[in-house]
Amino acid sequence: DGEVHINELKNGNAEMFWNPTSEVRRQRLKRHIVLFEEQTDFESERLWQHVTSAINKGDQHKATQEKFVLEEEQRNAARERRENGTEWKPLLFWHDAMTNEWRYKYEDLRPWDPLNDIAQFEKNGVLQTMERHLSTRMSNHKTTCINNQLTRHKRSAKDCRRRKTSDQPSNHSQNTESSCSTPESVQELSDDDGKYLGFENLCAQCGKEMNHLKEIHSAVLSLQRAQQDIHR
Repeated sequence: DGEVHINELKNGNAEMFWNPTSEVRRQRLKRHIVLFEEQTDFESERLWQHVTSAINKGDQHKATQEKFVLEEEQRNAARERRENGTEWKPLLFWHDAMTNEWRYKYEDLRPWDPLNDIAQFEKNGVLQTMERHLSTRMSNHKTTCINNQLTRHKRSAKDCRRRKTSDQPSNHSQNTESSCSTPESVQELSDDDGKYLGFENLCAQCGKEMNHLKEIHSAVLSLQRAQQDIHR
């Protein structure tokens, strides 16, 4: 997050390549690391702590010595495993024989979903994504809307039947029955019944959120296809 210059050696010209403003610095992602006391012996920050300390102090000679000690210990450990016939089994990586590369076991190549993904974190060396499961919430909200409308519909039907069976003069009976157009049973509703009740609309919030979800889903699919092409 500091200045970067390009120096042209042929003519001695210097050009500003990168100069982050205070606004850029404020927007950068927050760095999440495992606390030093919670790290295992082979995690980089703990493993290279003496080398790092020497570099920060500007002691290049001490840093070189510490690096040599560290690498010599690793060579001796590898030598002992070969002599004892012990196979080294990495906890977090596997070897891809096709590409002759080491790959992270828990890699997740899907695009980040801003609608559902909240944060990514590391636990015991495994990267995981915290999700809000918005689709489940949307489904529950939609179900609630339908249930509320069904409840109102049943109450209306009950009131209608009560009016039918009430003791009224005969000259009003026909008018009462004809004025009540609500079906007496709501156990089974056809698609047409649903449209009549307004179930296709559910509520304004559902409609807006569903349209928004469709747009984001389409964009995410496009990103996924592009990322897969790049990965190939």
